[in-house]
Amino acid sequence: MTSRGLVRRVGREQARLVGQLVQWIVLGSLVGVVAGLASAGFLESLDWATRQRIERPRLLWLMPLAGFAIGLVYHHGAGRASAGTGLVIEEIHEPRAWIPRRMAPLVYGGTIVTHLVGGSAGREGTAIQMAGSLTDLCSRLLRLGPASRRLMLIAAIAGGFGSVFGVPLAGCVFALEVQTVGRLRHDALVPALTASVVGHLVVLGLDVRHTATPAIADVDLDAALLAKVALAGLVFGLTSAVFVELTHGLRRLFAMLAPWAPLRPALGGVLLVGLTAVVGTRDYLGLSLPLATGALAGGAGMVAGAFALKLVFTSLTLGSGFQGGEVTPLFVIGATLGVALGRLLDAPVPLMAALGFVAVFAGAAKTPLACTIMGVELFGSEPVVPLAVGCVVAYVFSTHRGIYSTQRFDGVDRVDRVDRVDRVALTADRAGRVRRTGAERREPSPRPSRLDG
Repeated sequence: MTSRGLVRRVGREQARLVGQLVQWIVLGSLVGVVAGLASAGFLESLDWATRQRIERPRLLWLMPLAGFAIGLVYHHGAGRASAGTGLVIEEIHEPRAWIPRRMAPLVYGGTIVTHLVGGSAGREGTAIQMAGSLTDLCSRLLRLGPASRRLMLIAAIAGGFGSVFGVPLAGCVFALEVQTVGRLRHDALVPALTASVVGHLVVLGLDVRHTATPAIADVDLDAALLAKVALAGLVFGLTSAVFVELTHGLRRLFAMLAPWAPLRPALGGVLLVGLTAVVGTRDYLGLSLPLATGALAGGAGMVAGAFALKLVFTSLTLGSGFQGGEVTPLFVIGATLGVALGRLLDAPVPLMAALGFVAVFAGAAKTPLACTIMGVELFGSEPVVPLAVGCVVAYVFSTHRGIYSTQRFDGVDRVDRVDRVDRVALTADRAGRVRRTGAERREPSPRPSRLDG
């Protein structure tokens, strides 16, 4: 081949790559706008629900009725959408059918009602499900095929996570890391980063603000501190494993106690009201962000068992069938546990609270890289080494079970029989049948498009 022919060949290849880059920046921006708008509306609604709950304490007594209403709606109207975030991840692994369009309004309404009456749940699951459902609708309208649709769903996870927490870099890495433990999806890097950054900018542009976190400065890094961090990371990892096992175990227990699904969150609501009365405080209801804020400020006056109480409240809420995510409660569990460990290990309490904030989540979601980056975005670059050590150690000691049951490990589907039972209990209880609704059966599967080539 002549030098002129080689130049032409290289030029065509570069032009093709530039075209693909522009194409995925545009598509990623579309996902980011959709995810950002959804997250902004959701965050504003969530703030309203939290204010209403605080100003009207009697709403707590409606928790059993609210749980029954959520369970009834999901039982009769959700179909595959009740699989939640797990369905979004599963469709990335094996694109089979479009994510139901009703997932977005269902999870939005269910989460707002959960927080209105005091359920201890988070927000990342809701943001990801809304972004995934709306993004898949865009993919359907654009007639994208399975390969392109897979990248769009990864971008949706990035856009939803990055925009709802205000961590665009962590949102991108989380989307690449969460599907398969031990392997990153580099082919989705451009749309994921674009969607996460654009989604974050949309939320900021709409003047929706995230909860501020203090910067951690003056970290005196030495061997003694790293040893304490590693020991704390071990405890954080074991705590995340306890949370996962307790939540899955309660889900199975409620399925056995109440074969009819709508009764499960109703029963859970009764237990949560009773538990609140026994504890004597409402600090563990809702997001419990004041607990995390207090922990990061030094944890003055915080009881040593605060993390355990928040863990029980959250596992009971989600295990019984209320809607919402796990991440924000895991932040609170980790931060309050960090206070207890900081006192026990004679380590800087704010630093240990910041480590727990991200490390417990790293163990539960199996995303140590994303959580390390999140820690830097939230608390600054000064504690980056302790953050990395804490997240990695927590991940190592968190066992192979995580909060996302459709997650895979090194390319192998590790969804065990117990997790399948959990998913069955969520997706189909009518007369013991597990099948798609008639409307979903009529939806065509994605077909290959020119973008897939």
